[in-house]
Amino acid sequence: MTKDELKRNIGKRIVELRTQKGWSQSDLARACDKDRQALEKLENGKVNPTIYSLLEISKALEVSLPELVTF
Repeated sequence: MTKDELKRNIGKRIVELRTQKGWSQSDLARACDKDRQALEKLENGKVNPTIYSLLEISKALEVSLPELVTF
């Protein structure tokens, strides 16, 4: 798996978990204290998220970090 594929897969997984909760990007951004535009870039695989950002997102989505990055 390439770096770009990994970024896209993580983004898709975040979208999947977010929509399961019925949340918009804005809802998730508020829940993890992030900017909506930054979250949009992450979901679209445009940025390489830090492990801490992924941890914050996993907490907001109420899933474990391994659950967030399993695809």
